[in-house]
Amino acid sequence: MKVILTGLSLSLLLGGCTSALQTLSSTGVSLNDIGSAYKVGSSVTKSMEDITPEQEYYIGRSISANLLSRYKPYNNKAVQEYINQIGLLVSYASDKPDIFGGYHFMVLDSDEINAFAAPGGFIFVTRGMLRCTDSEDAVAAILAHEIAHVTHQHGMQSIKKSRWSDVGMTLGSEAAKKYTSSEVSSLVSMFEGSIDDVVNTLVVNGYSREYEEEADESAIAMLNKIGYSSSALIDVLKLMDKRLKPGGLDFAKTHPDPKDRISEIGSDTKKSANQESRFSRYRQKLAKI
Repeated sequence: MKVILTGLSLSLLLGGCTSALQTLSSTGVSLNDIGSAYKVGSSVTKSMEDITPEQEYYIGRSISANLLSRYKPYNNKAVQEYINQIGLLVSYASDKPDIFGGYHFMVLDSDEINAFAAPGGFIFVTRGMLRCTDSEDAVAAILAHEIAHVTHQHGMQSIKKSRWSDVGMTLGSEAAKKYTSSEVSSLVSMFEGSIDDVVNTLVVNGYSREYEEEADESAIAMLNKIGYSSSALIDVLKLMDKRLKPGGLDFAKTHPDPKDRISEIGSDTKKSANQESRFSRYRQKLAKI
C-alpha cells in the first residue's frame, strides 16, 4: 500500500506543473533510475561538482518519493494549483529559472510547521507552515526561501563526498564490461545512501546557519525582483516565532531560531504597493487551510 500511495503522491506533485512527467512506480530504486542518475557517457562522475541537472533531477525524484512516504499530500486541487502558480512565478526571478524538469510544488497535509526543498526543484510546504502566513506575499517568501536552497544546491551538498568518489571508481573500473549483480548492488547501495544523506538533512538535522542565511538573502532578492514584498519574510518569521514550540520535531528542530534570522536579514527588505488583489486571492484560496 505504501508503494501505491507514494506513486500516486508523486504523480500529483509532477502533475502540478505544466509538463507531463512519468511518475515513480515505487519507493525503491530501479536500475533505470540508476542509469538516469549516473549517466556518464565517455567520462566518469567523480565528484558532486560533476553532477548534471538531469542527474540532480532524478536524485530529487527519489528524495521526493521518500518524503511522500512520510507525509500525505493535501487533497485540495485549488490550493495545490495556487501554490504552484506562486512558486513558479517566484522561480522565474531566481538565479536558475530554467532547470531540468522544472520546479514542482506540493502542500503536505500536516500540522507541522515545516517546508522541504529537494534537489531538482521539488518543494514541499505543510499546511502548518501556510498557517503562519497572512498574505500571498508571505507564501511567496516561504517558497522563495525553498527555491533558493535548490538554486544553491544545498541539498546536494549534504551528500557525503565519499559516496561520489565510490560511484566514480565503480563506474570507471567497469566502464568496458557489463556489471555483475554485486556491482549493481554496490551502485544501488551508494545511490540509496545518497538519498538517505539528503533526507536526513531535510527531516532530521536541517541546513547549516550559513545555508539558511544564504537562502534568506536570495529569497529577498527574488521577492524584490518579482514585485512581492520582501518584508513578508520577516512577517512569516515573526508568526513562526510565536507558534513554534521549543524542542519540537518540526521547523524548530531543523532551522535556526526565527529571531536570529530576523536579526541577520536586517533592513534589506522592501514593502510592495498594490497588495489588495493579492490579499483577495489569498483569502479565497487559503482561508480554510
